[in-house]
Amino acid sequence: MDNVVPFRNVVARVELAEACGEWLVRVTEHDQELTRAFELEKYALSYAEGQRIRLGLHTITRT
Repeated sequence: MDNVVPFRNVVARVELAEACGEWLVRVTEHDQELTRAFELEKYALSYAEGQRIRLGLHTITRT
C-alpha cells in the first residue's frame, strides 16, 4: 500500500527496512514521503536503487 505524507524542509533520502515479513522502502523528497511495501527483498532493493539514482543520492539507508 502506498502512503504519501506531506512534510516541509526535508532532505531527500531513500530508506529500506524489514518489518513483519515485508520489505518497506521509504522515499523522502521535497515536501513528501512515500512508503511502499514489497514481499521480496530483491524487489524492494531494486525499487530503492532506482529511487536513489533518480534522486542523485549516493546511499540507501537501511534501518
